[in-house]
Amino acid sequence: MSTQVVRVGMIGLGTVGTGVVKILQQRAEMLAHQLGARIEIGGVAVRDTGKLRDVALPNGVVTNDPASLVRRGDLDIVIELMGGTSDAKRHVLDAIEHGKHIVTANKALIALEGRDVFAAAYRKGVGVYLEASVAGGIPIIKALHEGLAANEIEGIYGILNGTCNYILTQMTEHGQPFADALADAQRLGYAEADPTFDVDGFDTAHKIAILSSLAYGFNVNIEEVYVEGIRRIGTADIQYAHELGYTMKLLAISKRKGGSLNIRVHPVLVPESSVLANVKGAFNAVAVIGDAVGPTLFYGKGAGMMPTASAVVADLLDAARTVVSKAPAEIPVCYHPERAITVPIESMDSTVSRYYLRLQVLDQPGVLAEITAILGRHEISVAAIIQKEPHCEGSVPLVLLTHDAMEKSLQSARREIDALDCMRDESVCIRVETDV
Repeated sequence: MSTQVVRVGMIGLGTVGTGVVKILQQRAEMLAHQLGARIEIGGVAVRDTGKLRDVALPNGVVTNDPASLVRRGDLDIVIELMGGTSDAKRHVLDAIEHGKHIVTANKALIALEGRDVFAAAYRKGVGVYLEASVAGGIPIIKALHEGLAANEIEGIYGILNGTCNYILTQMTEHGQPFADALADAQRLGYAEADPTFDVDGFDTAHKIAILSSLAYGFNVNIEEVYVEGIRRIGTADIQYAHELGYTMKLLAISKRKGGSLNIRVHPVLVPESSVLANVKGAFNAVAVIGDAVGPTLFYGKGAGMMPTASAVVADLLDAARTVVSKAPAEIPVCYHPERAITVPIESMDSTVSRYYLRLQVLDQPGVLAEITAILGRHEISVAAIIQKEPHCEGSVPLVLLTHDAMEKSLQSARREIDALDCMRDESVCIRVETDV
């Protein structure tokens, strides 16, 4: 076996970093056999060098100076696991400038700063490997970039945030209110103390921007992705959805529509018969539809120490093969300065969908006729109605399921309905997706 050594530096030794070290130490012989060279950890940058760690590293490996680490001439690859964008981008660009290949699990870095990072990598002839940035241990990046390369991708539907999926599962299966389900997610470590990034949909938006970029060959501007979270979902909505034959999910949707794309993140009702409806707890799933292959499904753990570390080490092996072979590093087309294309993303207003509307209205004659008249003026037809007995004095919940309608028309009608004297609360609107 070759005695060549590929030396690696790593920024960050948190949950995922610890998993990476464990895999590299426990699978050292197997990885060396696959690669034909040994992978050696040459340096690890952390904030607190005195903190006790769950892994043992040789003396002199740990440092609190990432800036010096990424410039070292004896390192071939830098693994970035620090998160965030500003510091991470600075260190990654510095590492690239000093000729290092990059492995990252940082979805925000790629979604927000990918153009600059890959442009720098292209100039220096090094690679940026990002499998762990989306869906943890699910190999969806490689699937889009390589396995499905013969296809024109027609659509992507993803449950990409384990925190939100856990919360919605608890609300669905145990009737927990949102706040209680969120508290459970935080207690179990699925949600951060500040859950905004997850429950308001931004984490999912970053991930679908990356997947869409790879699928369609251009760098998606995150500002053009419509984002809506799950804070306003109530247990009543979960129950009514079930009565109508649907399950609630936070879904990332990316569809090709002629010469443009429709990319969005929001709560969705999916048929209970759908495969995605049965993705529960903190698991992730991505359905990809290709023109040649048809529908495909990728399912697994979307976060956690070992699933994400598995993806990081897989990328590390790819980067190490490039080092060993001295082959040119490949830049994905979507991030290539000379080959990326431009595709327009349509506005949310032009989206066509079915809709679920929950209204709290006065329990009096003529209310339903008044509401359906407004919908009719906006060319929105009703497919199903649920009207319950009053559960609070003088008002009653009214649930409507529409046929296909344009978003702009639906929201205009909704504003008119919310202004009616018979309304006792702001309406709740959830889109329905039947193509999954």
